[in-house]
Amino acid sequence: MEGVMGVLVFALLNLLALHRADALRFEIESGRTKCITEEIKKNSMSVGKYSVVGLTSEDQRITVRVTSPYVNRAGYVGHLHYAEEVESGNFAFTAMQQGDFLACFWLSKPYHNPPIRVTIDFEWKSGVSSRDWKFVAKERNIIAMEKELMNMGDMVKSIHEEMVYLREREQEMQDLNRKINTRMARLSFLSLAIIASVVMLQLWYLKTFFEKTKIL
Repeated sequence: MEGVMGVLVFALLNLLALHRADALRFEIESGRTKCITEEIKKNSMSVGKYSVVGLTSEDQRITVRVTSPYVNRAGYVGHLHYAEEVESGNFAFTAMQQGDFLACFWLSKPYHNPPIRVTIDFEWKSGVSSRDWKFVAKERNIIAMEKELMNMGDMVKSIHEEMVYLREREQEMQDLNRKINTRMARLSFLSLAIIASVVMLQLWYLKTFFEKTKIL
């Protein structure tokens, strides 16, 4: 039993070593760059967040760049995240290959006399530990909600346009019915007038005929 527990503890320690979660606080000086390396396994998710501690001036804003170890045919290193003149931010990506990924920080306005220093809180997680970060889930939920709201907006717009079209068609049909009813009423009146005229003409003809034949 003790041997099994020892194996489990050893495996757990190895798993934690493979999926690290590093929280750092460090300083950078104007005109200098601070880079941090993280070895990430293939197909592992990696997330990070950073913030300037006690920002009191716009001169303390930083630029952050996260790069992959891959170099394309043109010799350019792939940028996974880049932000200029920020106080805080976060990033997330999935490593396509194993390698050492690099996060670099520097002051956006590098030249100060005398030089200034800023303190940065930085947390970088990879593997299993990265899946517990709420901001990633929130970001995904926000994107999903935005898409859902856009779809709902398009649906509402389509329904509204359909309702307007149906109302216009209904109004057209009502106008057509009024015109048809008016024409039918006129035709009915004209038909009655013609019938009455024919009847009166027939009566006049019969009366004249009978008077000529002295039947009446």
